[in-house]
Amino acid sequence: MKSNKAKKKLSIKWKIFGYLIGFIVMLLVILWIFQIVYLDVFYKHIKTMELDAASNEIFTELEGTADSDDLAQSLVDIAQSYNICLLITDEDGQWLYSCESTMGCIIHRLTPFDIQAFALLAAENGGSLDLEFQGIKETSFPDAFDIWGEESDSDMPLDNKIPENDPNYQNNTDNKQNSGFFRKRANDDVEGVVRVAIVEEESGEEYYVFINSILTPVDATVQTLKVQLLYISIILIILAIFIALLISRRVSKSIIKVNESALELAKGNYDVSFEGKDYKEIEQLSDTLNKAAEELSKTEKLQRELISNVSHDLRTPLTMIIGYSEVMRDIPGENKPENVQVIIDEAKRLSGLVNDILDISKLQAGVSEFKPTVYDLTESIEKVIDRYSKLIAQKGYEIVFEFDRHIFVNADEFKIYQVVYNLINNAINYIGEDKKVVVRQIVKDEVVRIEVSDKGAGIPPEKLEHVWQRYYKVDKEHKRSVMGTGLGLSIVENIMKLHHADYGVESELGVGSTFWFELRYEK
Repeated sequence: MKSNKAKKKLSIKWKIFGYLIGFIVMLLVILWIFQIVYLDVFYKHIKTMELDAASNEIFTELEGTADSDDLAQSLVDIAQSYNICLLITDEDGQWLYSCESTMGCIIHRLTPFDIQAFALLAAENGGSLDLEFQGIKETSFPDAFDIWGEESDSDMPLDNKIPENDPNYQNNTDNKQNSGFFRKRANDDVEGVVRVAIVEEESGEEYYVFINSILTPVDATVQTLKVQLLYISIILIILAIFIALLISRRVSKSIIKVNESALELAKGNYDVSFEGKDYKEIEQLSDTLNKAAEELSKTEKLQRELISNVSHDLRTPLTMIIGYSEVMRDIPGENKPENVQVIIDEAKRLSGLVNDILDISKLQAGVSEFKPTVYDLTESIEKVIDRYSKLIAQKGYEIVFEFDRHIFVNADEFKIYQVVYNLINNAINYIGEDKKVVVRQIVKDEVVRIEVSDKGAGIPPEKLEHVWQRYYKVDKEHKRSVMGTGLGLSIVENIMKLHHADYGVESELGVGSTFWFELRYEK
């Protein structure tokens, strides 16, 4: 099932390609929406904002400019700047200031009758009114006679309306036909906004301000944009496909190469090289995998050496046990105590090897029991040294223990006993010609330091970090240890890690080596 799922997944190259194409398509969709669907809305919104800005400037000029010539010029500048038509009249609808900047302006077609009618609507609306129109058609813009006529629902007092006996407006039908606004509106096709505002001076005199902003029809523009966007979209999609393919191949190239090398590594080819250098992260990954391959190669080599060395160490005692047993069985009189002792010693060595292998396996698996207690470390070291009394007497070895007082520590007594025992074993196996091993107990600050020194050949500096590995050999020649199984230093390392204690080795070629560890002591 997992393999089938893996086959269905897209490669990183095609995923990157898909993301880039999706991004381009999303940009094109947004562009089409804003440029085509909402073009008219945005355009009208912008024109409304311009109308607001123009109105504010006009009102500011009306309130602050006393000189009529300066005011007229300022109003003309504003109208031309915003491309609007401007008409300012008095209460009777008579023009005071005028500026016609665009074709199809409506406000300059208004009669005094129309002006007063729209001023009435502005007054009812709080002093300002915006009127939108779509072509100058009879149904698109309020009619002055609808405002003044008998059907009007305006709440303005009747005495403020134009009197019915006014000779200029006695005949509504005639005035409706003669109205400049009505007369021309059936022939034009203009879209725009008219703003009507009432400005009152401190003297109480009112001015009617008419601002006309023409909205240019955007239908033709939209059609033009559609054609342009169609060609632009086709070009962008073609370019996007080309660029997406190029980028996806460039980005995924190193990853694919690293993946291929990783597959070789998974097959057991540790000589594979990871060469992804195109990007920082890929380079770091390549370096990490190269280091992993190197370590795996070392581990495999050590594993082969371990199997070879363990086999050798198992074969030797088994061979001697079998050999001496057969001699005692086949040759009369060979059933001697010394022959039996050889069999016993080799059996113990074999048992020790098996126990050490089990111990280091438990320690590395994290299942070894840890039982810390407060005990006399100095006394424990003395017991370890006592175990070598027979070896000292037979082989002429000398083990010296230097200490000034007994020290108590809180640690696992059995495991620390193993540490000291293995360090002394190691020193004996690489002892110098003087056959002397020195064990020192040094108390400093809050820790006690135990050192085991020999005057053997020493260890090269570049090989010091490897001595804790199982069956690691400085001279690369496996030889049977005088004492121990060859796993001692690896056991020491794991026990020290279990105690979270410091440990190490100091060595000088031709001078000897000193292995040490430190524990906190009880005061």
